[in-house]
Amino acid sequence: MKKVAVFGNAGGGKSTLSKRLSQITGLPLHVLDKIQYQSGGNPIPHEDYKHAHQQILVSDRWIIDGFGCIETLWLRLNEADTLVFVDLPLYIHFWWVTKRLFTGYFKPPQGWPEKSPILKSSLSSYRVLWLCHKYLTPKYREYIEQTRSMKSVYHIRSTEQILQFFKLIENETNFKDGASA
Repeated sequence: MKKVAVFGNAGGGKSTLSKRLSQITGLPLHVLDKIQYQSGGNPIPHEDYKHAHQQILVSDRWIIDGFGCIETLWLRLNEADTLVFVDLPLYIHFWWVTKRLFTGYFKPPQGWPEKSPILKSSLSSYRVLWLCHKYLTPKYREYIEQTRSMKSVYHIRSTEQILQFFKLIENETNFKDGASA
């Protein structure tokens, strides 16, 4: 596990999962929303984003959290040696976007650029939820089935599996640390 792509629909807890995974593994975390958007939620020029994304891809170790854009998504998934697909039931994604909307007024959402417009960003997440579920999620599912024999694939379908995933990675990391000592 050296190059990890964490992906899935909006509001699935990808940023929280990615942060914890980075803490467990020591891999550097790159949050695409922070690369794609400036403080206040204004987008950076698309070419600048693509260049920054490419610089991450050519590095030896990374965790990349988020969507970015369709153009960079498939490049990232192909380059990754490990795929973490957060594929929770749609109602959980809706609930977590709603929870993030309300709590975001008191504490900025994890993985978001500073001073992001909470309402505008949340409304955008609501619009994306159904579109992603209908069009992109089936492609994600097909992709991970096709690449399962070539990459480590973690297909997380429930909140319980998130906790199981952390325990598994902690055990693998502790085993490797113990074996190399």
